[in-house]
Amino acid sequence: MGEKGKVCVTGAGGYVASWLVKLLLSKGYTVHGTLRDPQNEKNAHLMKLEKASENLKLFKVDLLDYNSLSAAITGCNGVFHCIELHTVQIVIVKMHYAGLLLLVNPDCIQVQLIEPAVKGTINVLEACSEANVKRVVVVSSGKAVSENPDWPKGRVMDETCWSDKEHCRRTKYWYALSKTEAESAALEFAKTSRLDVVRVCPTFVLGPMLQSTTNASSLVLIKLLKEGNEEQENRLLKIIDVRDVAEALLLAYEKPEANGRYICTAHMIKLQDLVEILKRIYPNYNYPKKVTQGKEEENISSDKLQKLGWSYRPLEETLVDSVEGYKQAGLLDQNESVIPL
Repeated sequence: MGEKGKVCVTGAGGYVASWLVKLLLSKGYTVHGTLRDPQNEKNAHLMKLEKASENLKLFKVDLLDYNSLSAAITGCNGVFHCIELHTVQIVIVKMHYAGLLLLVNPDCIQVQLIEPAVKGTINVLEACSEANVKRVVVVSSGKAVSENPDWPKGRVMDETCWSDKEHCRRTKYWYALSKTEAESAALEFAKTSRLDVVRVCPTFVLGPMLQSTTNASSLVLIKLLKEGNEEQENRLLKIIDVRDVAEALLLAYEKPEANGRYICTAHMIKLQDLVEILKRIYPNYNYPKKVTQGKEEENISSDKLQKLGWSYRPLEETLVDSVEGYKQAGLLDQNESVIPL
C-alpha cells in the first residue's frame, strides 16, 4: 500500500479525475480507480501515469450497481466521487453547450441524466458508510451554485447560494439541475449519517487533457478558436485550471478542518476579454467575428477554499497549456506559433 494509504476515485478516466489520480499517485497514495470499462482504449492513459503500475488498481464498476461499487471502495480510507457521466449524459451536456437542449425530451432528461446522477451518488455514499471510509470528497459543480435568479444583485455568490431547481427546469438547464440534485442528495445523506462528506464545486474547467477524448469544457475553447463565423454571447466565464481543481480536492480530503462545501474558481472574465488575451498569444486562429451583449451575472467567490490554503495559477498559463495540448492532440492547426507572454 502507498505510504499515504488507499483511496478510491470514481470515474477515474474523466478530465478532472485523471489529474486527481495523477496527483494522488505522486503524493504516495494507493488508488482504486472505478471505470465502466477498464479495457477501453480511452482509459489507457491512466496506467501510463507515474507509479501507476505499482499503486493504481482499476475496477470495472457501474455506479448504479452497488455490489461492484462496494468492491472498489472496501478497504479505502477515503473516496473521491468524481461523478462519471454515461454516454447519453455526455451527449446532453454537449447539446447544452451547442444550444440544442430544446430538442431534448424532459422525460428523457429525468431518466438518463438526473436519476442516474442522484442514484450513483447515493450508492457511493452508502458504500462508503458501510466500508467506514473516513472522508468522502464529492465533486459537484459551480452550476449547482450559480443558477439562482433570486440571489441579491451585486452580492458575490458564496457557498450558501444554491441553484434554483425550478428555475433550471423552466430554462431547461438540465446539466445544472442534475448537479444540484446530486449535491443536494449528498448533503442530505451527510446530515442523516455519520459519514464525513465534503463537497467541492469547480466552475468552468480548462487546462491540459490527460485523456484522449475531448471533454465538454475543452470543446468550448476549441470552438472559440476555430469557428469564427459563429456569433458568440459575451457571457461571464468563471475559469479554473484542472490541475488546481485536483489540488483543491486533495486539500479538501487531507485538511482535518475541511467541512461542508467549497467553491473552486479562479478567474472571472468576459468572453470578449478572453478572446483578446488569446489573440495576443495566438493571433492567427479563426476567432468569432461578432460577440453580442451577454446577460449580467454575479461573481462567485472561492474565499473559503483559499482560507483552507488553496491557491491557483495565472489564467495565461491555463490558456497556453490548454491550446498547446489541443495542438498536440491534433485538434487545432499545428503550424500556430506562440507569442511569448
